[in-house]
Parts: sequence; C-alpha cells; structure tokens
Amino acid sequence: MRIGIIGAGQLGQMLGYAARDLGVECRFIDPSDSPPAADCGEVLQRPFDDSKALAELAATCDVVTFEFENVPVEALHKIDDKVPVYPPADALRHAQDRLDEKRLFDQLDIPLPGYRTVDSREDIVTAIEELGLPVVIKSRRLGYDGKGQFIVREPEDIDAAWKTVGGQPLIAEQWIHFDFEVSCIGARNVDGDIVIYPLSRNLHEGGILKTSRSPIDAPVLADRAETYVQRMLGHLDYVGVLALELFVCGDDLLANEFAPRVHNSGHWTIEGSATSQFENHLRAVMNRPLGSTASLGHAGMVNLIGDIPGAVRSQELGVLHDYGKTPRPGRKLGHITVTAESAAERDRLVDIISRSVT
Repeated sequence: MRIGIIGAGQLGQMLGYAARDLGVECRFIDPSDSPPAADCGEVLQRPFDDSKALAELAATCDVVTFEFENVPVEALHKIDDKVPVYPPADALRHAQDRLDEKRLFDQLDIPLPGYRTVDSREDIVTAIEELGLPVVIKSRRLGYDGKGQFIVREPEDIDAAWKTVGGQPLIAEQWIHFDFEVSCIGARNVDGDIVIYPLSRNLHEGGILKTSRSPIDAPVLADRAETYVQRMLGHLDYVGVLALELFVCGDDLLANEFAPRVHNSGHWTIEGSATSQFENHLRAVMNRPLGSTASLGHAGMVNLIGDIPGAVRSQELGVLHDYGKTPRPGRKLGHITVTAESAAERDRLVDIISRSVT
C-alpha cells in the first residue's frame, strides 16, 4: 500500500511516521528544499498543482491525501478520477473560503458568531452598524495563524483596515468575548465509521496555537461539539480527520473554523491517545477499522515557535518533536507533549515548559 500526500511539512512528517508503524509507504509532493517529511519517503520537488507531478502521484499511489488546506481544489480534480482522493474536494472548498465555511455552519445548524461579506470600505461601515464593535475583518481565502486580518476597534480604524486588507474578498466577523477555545477532532473512514477524540482546550498567542490540553472536564460541551463534528462528517461524506475549532461562551459553543486535515491542536494524541490522529487519518483514507481515541491519562502540548531553546532540549519533561526546520520568527519548529495521571500534574508540566520557551 502506498499513500500519496500533497505537502511534506511537519504534518506530512507525522503522517509519514504513523505510516511506517502501519507498514505503509508514503510519497509526497512539495516544492520546498529539504521539507520535514523527506525523512519519511520520496518527495517530488514540484509545485502542488504541477500536472505531471500529480499524474505521477496518482499513477504510483493507491490513495492520495493532503496535509494542508491551501491545496488548489482544481489540482485534486485533475487526479480524482484516477485515484481516490480524501478528504473530498468539496470539504476543501468550504475550508478555503471563510464565507463558504460560515454558510456551511449555518446550513448544518452549528451556532457561530455573526458575519457579513465585505467587498468595499462601505461594507465595513455597514458591518459595524449591524454587528457592533469590535469587528474582525478577514481575508476570505488563504489566511492562517492570524494572518490576513485586521481588528476594527473604533470607527477611526476603518480606513486602516481597508488599506491593510482591502482589495480582496473579505468577511467581517462579530467580536466574541469568549471564555476559552476548544477543538474537537473526529475521523471518518470510507465505510462511514466515525471516532471522536476528547475535547482539547487551546491557548493562542498572536494568532498561533501555543498550548493544548486534553481531556477537559466539560461533558456537556464535549457532547455538543461531538454532535457538530458528526454532523459535518456525514454531510460532507467526509473521509479522514477533521478538526472543528470553537469558542466557549458560558454554556454555549460557537464555531470558529474547521480544518479538513490533521490539526496542530491534536498533536497531543501521538503520546496521549490509544491511536493518534495521524494513524487514524491513514486508517480512514485506506478504509481500515479506526483505532480507539481513548485518552492515556491527561495530555498536554506546547508548540515551539521561532526557536527551540537549549533549555528545552536538555530538560527531561515530556517528548520533544523536532521538525528539523530552519528557525525563523513565527515558524512552528516543533512541539513537546506531556502525559500525566491528573489534570493538575499535566497543567503543572505544561506551565513549566511554556515558561522555558518564552
């Protein structure tokens, strides 16, 4: 069995490691020099939408998947009549356009903050009148980790917002005063079997995920989030892992966004679950039985951004995952996972590690 993976970054690398454990070969497409997944299989160093490279991948693999959501949908359509491609292109299309994504949530009766389309400066004014201040103005496509957005806190910010992100399709989102953020990760195989991981509580800094902790003691929220994820998986006839990010507002959950792929907030599953999200993604696209998502104690994850300090490498807390990437500000270079017998001990370890990387 050989799996083709579009993208060879750290998510591709972790998929490649999981594939080795399953006795499965991977082949990648990625234009980067020395991408992280190069130590897990052959990398075709070509653009993601290169027709010849995609045709070669389709001809030499039994199934194709992808590790990030900015893969051109048209690229998948070039090969989906030759080889199964999962997750489906329709799910990718929704995830690539924030307006499509919001409309999907509305269609599936998944609560979310108010939003408006923005195509002009005047549309920002209208959005403020209808949604109130602050509002977040975001690019509809290609934004991630806090990029491509502007927070309008006062009317005087409108011109700066339009100057900064205008000239492209935009969306205005209602500002939500939430208690904390969570993500719910689920997997569905070709036969339609579904498994759901325990909720993780996530902390972002500067728009980039900093820590995740799972499980959390919130059974009502967990049941509701699981219902929403199952609803999405079934509606999209989804195959693979899907992550839904949500805001917790008291007893309510509001959808933020979803990712049609393995997700940063699920890295803790490598050491903290009976079956990692990476293994279950592979099992799903190969239509194998899905593995148990039971937690192995209480798990936490700390992202390593921009640099991996020597103190982190020398300490004996948790498991260090070094992606082998060149350091630069804002770049995800690795993560550390910890597991503990109690939530309190897990939180103590996460806090110690977090202080050592700031």
